[in-house]
Amino acid sequence: MNNVTLNRPIAVFDAGIGSYAIARKIADRFPGQDVLYFADRASFPYGGKGRSELLGVMRSTIERLESYGPAAIVIASNAPSVMVLDEIKSWSRTPIIGVFPPVRRALETSASKRIAIMGVASLISSSEIRTYVARESAGQGGVDLVSASDLAELVENGAFLTDADRTLTAVRAKLDTLAVDTDVVTLSSTHLPWLLRYFEQAGPRLRFLDPADDVVEAVASYATRGCGAFRTLVSEREGYDLADFQRMLARLGLDLTIERV
Repeated sequence: MNNVTLNRPIAVFDAGIGSYAIARKIADRFPGQDVLYFADRASFPYGGKGRSELLGVMRSTIERLESYGPAAIVIASNAPSVMVLDEIKSWSRTPIIGVFPPVRRALETSASKRIAIMGVASLISSSEIRTYVARESAGQGGVDLVSASDLAELVENGAFLTDADRTLTAVRAKLDTLAVDTDVVTLSSTHLPWLLRYFEQAGPRLRFLDPADDVVEAVASYATRGCGAFRTLVSEREGYDLADFQRMLARLGLDLTIERV
């Protein structure tokens, strides 16, 4: 379906492979919906950027995706969603949907009322995530913020597919940093759910929440009948080139026709 004409697609993007799962869930949930998936590897990682740089990347990316006439655009990355989404909405002509740590759902699920949010470093260290957590938790429990940029890197560079021992060791080390009474963890980088089997192996007493389902429901009001096309755009830079991305897709058993942008 390379270069197929799209009818009011739902565009989904982040800085790499992380957002594919959300894009696929949208396609599966709304048969006939055209989906435009953009893996912006040239800008990886979003989580390593400050606010002003992140805004610049978001503006250029959203303007690129708006040229396809989307019904809505999903920023499938927690860092820009929490840090700059309100500002993006003020100038974008397209409905923008973000992905956020499911703090309320995590606290409702937790027996101990002690949860952890795992995300990339810039999100975890931002003032915006603290404001968001205070609003969403409303004093109903304890919320710890845990930087997991190192785990996101294992996904984007494909190491989680080729080095299981290294990946499991890294996940175990991360879980060892949690408070002893933590019983729910939100995987608040779209890369982290790719590591779910490692998380479950390393932390069998913990429950791990993926925000993706909340995003899919938010898309419902924008769903538009098309031909069910799934179009994939990929950008690249040194160290994150197209060939590596294609090899990762092959190891994941994904057959996508890629367009370099």
